[in-house]
Amino acid sequence: MDLREYPGRRVIVVMDRPLGSRHPDHGFDYPVNYGHLLSIEAADREAIDAYYLGLDGPVERAEGEVIAVVHRLHDDDDKVVVVPQGMQLSDQEIKDAVAFQEQWFEHCVVRG
Repeated sequence: MDLREYPGRRVIVVMDRPLGSRHPDHGFDYPVNYGHLLSIEAADREAIDAYYLGLDGPVERAEGEVIAVVHRLHDDDDKVVVVPQGMQLSDQEIKDAVAFQEQWFEHCVVRG
């Protein structure tokens, strides 16, 4: 499934790494809630990864709207960007929020 079809969809995100948690292998802290979409698999049968932006604290799960996709140009691991319903963020705000992890990959923000 092409993740670029996701902007505008309402989804539920289950957090694997809530805001403030530490990555088990690489030792950095997550400055945003990070998880996967509930009950939706990518074409490779893996969960679709999601950055949940716009919350000030950690959560276990949250409903929201996909506003963009962080598309990795040389990697098959794109991520959807989810926010609370009605919230909007600029491409630069998204890039700044996910730079802690995406700084290692050539990427762009894609909207529908």
